[in-house]
Amino acid sequence: MRIEDEPAYVLHARAWRETSLLVEVLSENHGRLGLLARGVHGPRKQPLRAALQPLQAIRFSAVQRGELAQLRGAEAMDAAPRLAGDSMLAGFYINELLLRLAPRQDPLPELYDAYARVRQRLSASEPLAWSLRRFERDLLEALGFGFDLAHAADGQPIDPAARYQLDPLEGPRRVLSERAGQHRRDMATGAALLALGEDRQPGTADLASLRPVMRAVLAHHLGGRGLKSWEMLDDLARRRQRPDRAQD
Repeated sequence: MRIEDEPAYVLHARAWRETSLLVEVLSENHGRLGLLARGVHGPRKQPLRAALQPLQAIRFSAVQRGELAQLRGAEAMDAAPRLAGDSMLAGFYINELLLRLAPRQDPLPELYDAYARVRQRLSASEPLAWSLRRFERDLLEALGFGFDLAHAADGQPIDPAARYQLDPLEGPRRVLSERAGQHRRDMATGAALLALGEDRQPGTADLASLRPVMRAVLAHHLGGRGLKSWEMLDDLARRRQRPDRAQD
C-alpha cells in the first residue's frame, strides 16, 4: 500500500543500524504507524532528520509492507513546539501514552485531533495539569474506554460535594463519607468530574484530585506496566519536596 502526502505527528524516533531511523508517527488517515527511514545521515539529509523529531508535524509518503512502512520522503509542516522543563516532560508523557495505547494501523481521527489540541496547548504554555487531564480524557474516549462524567456507575447524577473513584470499566463510583476520609488522595471530587466532563477548568484542589484517578484508569489499560514518564514525574516531585541542602 502506498501512502502519499499523509499528515502526521512524530511520536518517537531512534537510531537503527548506522544510517537509519525507526520512527513512530500518529497519522491522520492511517493511525499510528511505524516507519523505517533509511539513509538519514549526512549534511544533505539534515532537513529530513529535523523533520523526524518528536512533536513535529510532518507530511510524508511511504510504502506499507508488513508491520513497518518504508519512508519515501517527509517534510516539516511547521516549527515543533520548543518545550523545556515540565512542558518537555509532558510532551514525552503524551507521546509515551500513545505509543503504549494507540493500536497500529487503526485510523482514529478523534485521537489525531486531540493530539493536535494538546500539542498547541503545550506550545502556548496553557495550564499544564489541565491540558494533560483533558488529553487523558480525550484519549480514553477515542480508544473506546471513556465514560459518562455526569452520572455515577449506578446511574445517579454526580454530586459535586461527594468523592468518587473511577472504575476503569464502569466509570465513577461514589465513596461513602466514612471511607472517603481514609483515602482522599485516591479519589476525585464530584465537582472535578463534572468540570472535566463539561471541559471547564476546575479549581486548584479539584483539579489535583483528578490526577490519581485518571492515572489508575490508564494503568489498568496499560496492563500493569507503568510509564517511564510517570517514574520521571514522581522522581521530580520527590526532589522538589526535599529540604534545601543549604538549610541542613
